Amino acid sequence: MPSRYLLFLIVIAPFPAIAETGKPSYISPPAVISTESTLQMMGGLLLVLALIGGITWLLRRYSLIPTTTAGIVKVVAATGVGQRERVVVVEIDNTWLVLGVAPGRVSKLHAMTKPTNEASDPISHESPPSPVFAEQLNQSIKKENA
Repeated sequence: MPSRYLLFLIVIAPFPAIAETGKPSYISPPAVISTESTLQMMGGLLLVLALIGGITWLLRRYSLIPTTTAGIVKVVAATGVGQRERVVVVEIDNTWLVLGVAPGRVSKLHAMTKPTNEASDPISHESPPSPVFAEQLNQSIKKENA
């Protein structure tokens, strides 16, 4: 019976030595700055920059970013009347121009003097808009189409 244990120990004894010979004695740590990590970092940076650019483009496209006015021309109000058409009120000095804006075309619909501060304040303006402006706008459109 002791010969079995002795035989078992003789067979098992070389396994740790065999297992250790397959590995190199010194394993160097992985490089901190490698090509893969640099490319991954640059790809992430480009993705974030593209995302910021895309969001900015969308905000400008749908007029969600207010534009700063510097100079003599100022956009007072704008509204969409179609898929790509807009009516814009532009202030130049003391004159308001009502413009129809479409792709590749800008048409003057009406011109008037700038109203006083009380009339242009939307909070204090409680009465409904006068029908006179609507009539003038219709006449101006008919003149342009004729």
